[in-house]
Amino acid sequence: MAGAFTNTVFGFLHCYIFLAVAAASRTGHPGGYDRTQLATFVWAGQGLLTVVMLWGWTELADRIRTGDVVSDLLRPVPPVASYLATDLGRAGYAVLTRFLPPVLIGPIFFHVYLPHRWTTPPLFVLSTALAVVISFGCRYLVNATAYWLNDIRGSMIVWTLLSGVGAGLYFPLRFLPEPVVVAWWLLTPLPSLFQAPLDVLVERDPLPTQAGLLAVQLGWAVLILLACRAVQRRAERRLVVQGG
Repeated sequence: MAGAFTNTVFGFLHCYIFLAVAAASRTGHPGGYDRTQLATFVWAGQGLLTVVMLWGWTELADRIRTGDVVSDLLRPVPPVASYLATDLGRAGYAVLTRFLPPVLIGPIFFHVYLPHRWTTPPLFVLSTALAVVISFGCRYLVNATAYWLNDIRGSMIVWTLLSGVGAGLYFPLRFLPEPVVVAWWLLTPLPSLFQAPLDVLVERDPLPTQAGLLAVQLGWAVLILLACRAVQRRAERRLVVQGG
């Protein structure tokens, strides 16, 4: 309840800021969004924050540091698959407890954008699921640096700084110049975490472009899971458990 309340409070702050930006814009459509689309972007984004979950997960790093990760290696299910399954369950629970409250409260106080195309809701669900997988993979790689560093505070700080801005959490990336946005979208997985599902939801682009966004997300999801698998196998060849 405290988390949902906090997300809702920040939803009011962000929404008023973006509406002020729209009012000050010469066209009234900063980044190609109208006022209702910006409101939906904010409130759905606040709901997705805990569903996608960029920060706060250090379980793998903690188990590496204590040596408990050895028991993970003895199980029949590989660590990447096991932790991914757990994270998908966590995301499903967060949809009920952290996504719905802001999404239901926002429309009471603001005019929001409702999808006009019947394809948008299923595409949004699929895009969100891909975002969860990509987020998990990124967090897994950050945690896996503990195999070499033992302490991931430095890696976590870098990830926190990059992911918040680069994912579109603080402001829509479409506010930036188009060449920067396209390069950032294709060269990093970060826009696929928040920007992609939110753009799909507010129908910022036509249907073919929406499909293209999901294709980019799918590509990043596959690449990052393969990277997790490669890093995990590499780490297992050099793992030394402290204390024997």
